Amino acid sequence: MIFITRRERFNAAHRLFHPDYDDKTNLQIFGKCSNPNWHGHNYELFVTVKGEINPKTGFLINLTSLKDIIRRKITDKLDHKNLNVEVDFLLGKFTSTEVLCVSIWEQLEAEIQQMGAQLHCVKITETENNFVEYYGN
Repeated sequence: MIFITRRERFNAAHRLFHPDYDDKTNLQIFGKCSNPNWHGHNYELFVTVKGEINPKTGFLINLTSLKDIIRRKITDKLDHKNLNVEVDFLLGKFTSTEVLCVSIWEQLEAEIQQMGAQLHCVKITETENNFVEYYGN
């Protein structure tokens, strides 16, 4: 079994808030991240796939194809967008990095399987000190 990781970057804005709470309560729970005028991050996305090396090609997966899938399904939709209101696969969801990470997994898993690999991990770095990893159910 071999593991291969592709890194992509995107910039996006969002707001962490619960619509049933007033601004004061949201501020108490979510801090500055509840700013009604949004805030942004320079995210790094790491997509790790796993499987066996194809003896005919010498690699697990064509990394150019993996890059194209990630960009088409994820970064083209997220980059320089407001996660709360502009991203189809996040509409109606809480836009924490945890939810974002699981949602990205859901967008990528089937197409990566069709390429003959398994999605192993989606990792998102939100700041230099905070990141989330998701390994599926």
